[in-house]
Amino acid sequence: MNGSHQAAVTATADANAASAPEPVEARTSVTVIGLGNLGQALARTFLDNGHPTTVWNRSPARADTLVAGGARRAATVTEAVAASELVIVCVLDYDAVGQLLDPAAEALRGRVLVNLTSGTPGPARELAARTAGTGAAYLDGAVYAVPQTIGTREAFVLYSGAADAFQTHRRELELLGDAVFVGADAGSTALHDVALLSGMYGMFAGFFQALAIGDSAGIKPTELTPLLVRWLHEAAAALPGFAQEIESGDYTTETSNLDINEVGLANILVATRAQGVPVDLLAPLQELFTDQVAQGHGGASLSRTIESLRHRRADS
Repeated sequence: MNGSHQAAVTATADANAASAPEPVEARTSVTVIGLGNLGQALARTFLDNGHPTTVWNRSPARADTLVAGGARRAATVTEAVAASELVIVCVLDYDAVGQLLDPAAEALRGRVLVNLTSGTPGPARELAARTAGTGAAYLDGAVYAVPQTIGTREAFVLYSGAADAFQTHRRELELLGDAVFVGADAGSTALHDVALLSGMYGMFAGFFQALAIGDSAGIKPTELTPLLVRWLHEAAAALPGFAQEIESGDYTTETSNLDINEVGLANILVATRAQGVPVDLLAPLQELFTDQVAQGHGGASLSRTIESLRHRRADS
């Protein structure tokens, strides 16, 4: 074999080695505690990506399908924690997390605990402190996906807490969806979650208000909703600009100011009442518009509405 052929063979071998799948034994072991719909999807994603996966659920039968697919069923929470370097818990609430993990405190030492249970900032910080006391690292997480989209680019997950642990296990966490670290404060994820879900529920409030108005005039929900979704997509395009205005404190605008929106929303409320539909969902927003106009900011951007919320927060 001449030198050029030898070089080509060597290059090919190197390329094959580089593209060869990582041995299963080298992949991080993962434990998933809590096998509701989300927990099942989390465990299945790790299994599908070749990670040795241990599972535990209070009702053992919930693990049957996963075990049939290659997962290891732990008999106890302590056994489940001891089995893996990365421990993910997804149960009802933070109290349940504490009750499950307190007996496994010794087994947690040296591990990374990722809590994907929904909660609020205070309990997240308390759990982070308790976890640190066991010698484990803590990450608080919030999942933005339905179980069917876990493991796809449609999903994203926020994390806060131990930054080193996040970086160490980012590769594994990215398997679940886009992994976004939002700060070393363990309560930061829950704060982001409250903010994001508030926006979501505000959208739902507008949706229900719209359908109630439509219903009062015999407009079918399935007729109105496609138009509303189309309009909301257009309206959402204004949000990044509003965010920049709020962050800079410069509310100068030549387009949709508070004067225009106060009058516009007032007309909507009058028309809504005329249809016999209550205005409880939108009237508080009108109060904020009126407050800003009364302060002399009618020519400012609609985004200046947040200043009334800030003022009320300071007064509370």
